[in-house]
Amino acid sequence: MPASPGQVARVRAFNRFHTRLVGALDRRILDSPHSLTESRVLFEIAHGRDLTAAALAKALRLDPAYLSRVLARLAALGLIDKRPSASDGRASTLRLTRAGRAAFAGLDRAADAEAAATLAPLSGARRAKVAAAMATIMAELSTESAAEPPVVIRGHAPGDVGWVVHRHGALYTAEYGWDETFEGLVAEIGGRFLKAHDPTREHCWVAEREGEVLGAVFVVDAGDGVAKLRLLYVEPNARGGGLGRRLVDEALRFAARAGYRKMTLWTNDILVAARRIYEATGFRLVASEPHRSFGKALVGETWEKDL
Repeated sequence: MPASPGQVARVRAFNRFHTRLVGALDRRILDSPHSLTESRVLFEIAHGRDLTAAALAKALRLDPAYLSRVLARLAALGLIDKRPSASDGRASTLRLTRAGRAAFAGLDRAADAEAAATLAPLSGARRAKVAAAMATIMAELSTESAAEPPVVIRGHAPGDVGWVVHRHGALYTAEYGWDETFEGLVAEIGGRFLKAHDPTREHCWVAEREGEVLGAVFVVDAGDGVAKLRLLYVEPNARGGGLGRRLVDEALRFAARAGYRKMTLWTNDILVAARRIYEATGFRLVASEPHRSFGKALVGETWEKDL
């Protein structure tokens, strides 16, 4: 059954509203020298791996000839360059130069500020409602498989931190045999965060899919310009798809924007999957020490990354 005239009119009205809201008709985006297309291209290259021009054209649904002109302009500005593909020696992949990373970081900060300003007049409940509605629109109109709705990463809402404490206790007991003292430690960390966190310096991200919490991570202020990554976890049914890396990347971007000079974290050597994420995102192991905690003999590790 085709859409009714009223439904068509409502979609068109929403499209007009949204283009005004995000300034899509402006020649330049977020007070930058870049067009909307150039900004999207920088975003995709910043977040892509082994990304070719052909793959980028397909992802953005752009005419390859038009994209070629956009890429040529960005290359002329010294923002992007090419290197041989790691998976196909016949192809070249796109990457940001140092200047490109700086330009993207400025756009990313401006986009966050604009989104925050859009939500600022709303109450917490209305913000959650708007964010959920946007996630629903994306899920329903996505061209990706309906069997795998998108994972949304958002800030914490009432009840989330308590849920994170609960899942840490349950998962670490089931998977590693840790006792209830670990859940007590997580509860202390979560409680301190809820009582006194500074939103400009500290944050919690929750990953969810269709209302189901799939993981979380925290950034807290460790003092002296150092941010601390805490309580990273991913549900077993969401592992293996890069969600842990997405959460850590989100935390690193926030810490850099907040002006921290370094990020640190403490973990244990048996948490192999988490350690792989830390290595992949540029953390380095700076100290390790045996200890007995949570009913087990463990080796604690401190990792750091300059921002």
